[in-house]
Amino acid sequence: MRIWGNEYNRMECAGAFGDLGTLIPFVLGYITLNKMDPLGILVAFGLFNIFVGLYFKTPIPIQPMKAIGGMAIAHAGAITPGMIWGAGIFTGFFWLFMGLSGAVTWIEKITTKPVVRGIMLGLGLSFMVEGLGMMKTQPVNAIGGIFLILLLWNSRRLPGMPVLLAYGAALSFIQTPSLLADLSHISIHFRYPEPIFARISWSEVLAGFIMLGLPQAPLTLGNAIIGTVTENNRHFPDRKVTAKGISIDHGVMNLVSASIGGIPICHGAGGMAGHIRFGARTGGAIVILGIILLATGLFLSDSVSLLLQVFPRPILGVILFFAGLELSLVISDIRLEKRNLFVLLVTAGTAMWNMGIAYVTGLLLYYALEREWFKI
Repeated sequence: MRIWGNEYNRMECAGAFGDLGTLIPFVLGYITLNKMDPLGILVAFGLFNIFVGLYFKTPIPIQPMKAIGGMAIAHAGAITPGMIWGAGIFTGFFWLFMGLSGAVTWIEKITTKPVVRGIMLGLGLSFMVEGLGMMKTQPVNAIGGIFLILLLWNSRRLPGMPVLLAYGAALSFIQTPSLLADLSHISIHFRYPEPIFARISWSEVLAGFIMLGLPQAPLTLGNAIIGTVTENNRHFPDRKVTAKGISIDHGVMNLVSASIGGIPICHGAGGMAGHIRFGARTGGAIVILGIILLATGLFLSDSVSLLLQVFPRPILGVILFFAGLELSLVISDIRLEKRNLFVLLVTAGTAMWNMGIAYVTGLLLYYALEREWFKI
């Protein structure tokens, strides 16, 4: 079924869940460790998945910002919800300015293909390594998931994602027999998010800006903006997006998300690769996911932690691994002359450690080699 330029079919439904490997662990960490209310988090995710899917009409994902999320969850005792909202407010204003001023367009123009491909390869490899780490907790179950994905790799009649999710749910119920009984007693009632401005102080905004927002900016530039634009326009040349549009979109998303108690959110080349790998070809997949998340937030926010237990960690690892594999294949379209290969590999290796440093290093290397400041 095609509505307003988006498809709504079994492949789009399967592709809707292609980014769960990053979404669920971060959301669960924010809820359980940072003690954040899932209501604002899920409503923001739901609203912007629906908006992005309808507006761009491609499977551009909505993801938690990873540097902010990693820092907040790892130091949950010191990072307050107010600081997380403060980071979102800073991030929103920053990328709104970068987009409206045209600065991000200039940065995109000087960013060369080997650097972008290196960042995406590094991110893809990082996803694969992280996915393997999640799988090793239950390797036998993970191997079963890998087998299912490979068996249904190109099947349009029976997409691999719903089979994988059903397999994961069955494992959860077998390993935790009480889970099914617990799910039968979940509470369903309507709640709506309220503004956070009475619950946040200026000191938290400042701390969130310094400790969380600033370290995230280079990663957002390399992956969430330039990487997303490149990945989208490579797969969907008839539905191109611009760095300016994606930057402004980031600004609006984060200002709204923070104001209703959500977390800092972004797009991402890796998440897009995951949606595409499992069947998404239009924004329909993102709209489907958005409706599910919005309904869960509005009606089931008190039971989110329990619901997420249906998705076992090794199965999320399988999803993340194949999303990383899909993203890593972007290097197939680059001319692998010695200079390009050198820049790509250095950028990719550095990106597995720090995305911002990788971007700057790759750019400096490329132009230094082009001007023959040194030779390889």
